[in-house]
Amino acid sequence: MNEGYPVYKKIGFILGPILFLIFYNLPFEIISAEADDVLAVAIWMVSWWITEAVSISVTALIPLAIFPLVGIMNMQMVSANYGSPIVFLFFGGFVMALALEKVNLHRRIALNIIRFTGTTPDKVILGFMLATASLSMWISNTATTVVMLPIALSVIELLINDEDGFTKGDKNFALCLMLGIAFSANVGGVATIIGTPPNVVMTGFMEQEYKVQLSFLEWMLMGVPFSCMMIALIYFLLVKFIYPNGLSELPNSAQIIDAELSKLGKINKREGRVIVIFLATIFLWIFRSYVNEWLPFIQLSNAGISMLAALALFSIPFNFGKGEFSLEWKDTVKLPWGILILFGGGLSLASGLSSTGVIVFIGELVAQSGFTNVLMIVSFLILIMLFMTELMSNVALVAIFCPVVAGIAIGLDYDVLHLMIPVTMASSCAFMLPMATPPNAIIFASGYVKVHEMAKAGVILNLISVLVIILFSVFVIPYVFTG
Repeated sequence: MNEGYPVYKKIGFILGPILFLIFYNLPFEIISAEADDVLAVAIWMVSWWITEAVSISVTALIPLAIFPLVGIMNMQMVSANYGSPIVFLFFGGFVMALALEKVNLHRRIALNIIRFTGTTPDKVILGFMLATASLSMWISNTATTVVMLPIALSVIELLINDEDGFTKGDKNFALCLMLGIAFSANVGGVATIIGTPPNVVMTGFMEQEYKVQLSFLEWMLMGVPFSCMMIALIYFLLVKFIYPNGLSELPNSAQIIDAELSKLGKINKREGRVIVIFLATIFLWIFRSYVNEWLPFIQLSNAGISMLAALALFSIPFNFGKGEFSLEWKDTVKLPWGILILFGGGLSLASGLSSTGVIVFIGELVAQSGFTNVLMIVSFLILIMLFMTELMSNVALVAIFCPVVAGIAIGLDYDVLHLMIPVTMASSCAFMLPMATPPNAIIFASGYVKVHEMAKAGVILNLISVLVIILFSVFVIPYVFTG
């Protein structure tokens, strides 16, 4: 433990295993002997996930080490969760994102969207937000923000170096631009199943525990309108009410965008190959069920399509004579392997809680409580998830919440998926604090955003997003996901 190791992390590090030992050795039963053992492990994991005493991915290894040791599951059963199809779905998504980044396609796409929207101050902000959200649908919100930040800083420098200096209007423009990028990166990922890890955790839980396989098309029918609505609200509130800039023009901004595009040059053969594979993959994901009907001799799955894309990027040459491929295995050093392990840990914990009756127990408690107002419970869960994710990893939080929310849904005799989706969506709507999401932290590090400025905009947008998610849970989700 180094000097930079905070006290709360030290407390969490020590408390986790101690609580495990206490609950594992209780002289009485809470639910049953098997369920109590799983709860003991769950308490250890939650303690470390909340405090981030160690990496959240390291915490996700606990079931792999402890479940067989204490007899909850054998090694074969628990390790199967780390090789779940949902893990390979996201692996393929990561590989595709690596290819986009390697050939700079993500940068080309972003710059063209910005150029298309226009170069007046407010249109520049809108362009950056649309570009960020569009990229975040397919690559990590962290990578998206890192791509957009230097371009945004180049635009801001125009205002710093102009004749009137860095005025209040200039500062508000810079502030809106920075916050717009961070917030768009967060909500853009909600649009697709692979857009953000919480979506994948929830999808994996539903597939593993309830054999419900969500289609890309269904998710996008809900996710894209939600992302578009949130982008529109964030843009409107930021530029018109929270931090209006009052600027009429942004000189030379078009030249900056054109200069950045010219650095990329014309689309080359490598980029062309990646574009084809990328678009083919998206087509198959969206129209998978129709393709399976048209071609009954093949049966595509989301994970299978993802792995076909990965295989194509690694093995289809764009220059066979020189043995050049779109990706080489050494490129995967940049792949966030820890997130894949985190999925396995979350699925293992959920499987343990489900198989030992903990989820049913939660459902019975809810049913016996007599409180049956579904809308109030959905609203409360959305509110709790959204404000908790300001302080801890949204991926770990969804892994913890999934079994609990499932139990609540069973107790209410309500469709598990219809309760699970809005709660998961809420985990991607953290706007208040720099530590809430990597995009927030990256933008805060730029120096153009102060904590109180982010919090001022964030608290308003948090409450707005709660209302929007509640509306979607009532009027959209039950009609899109009909089962």
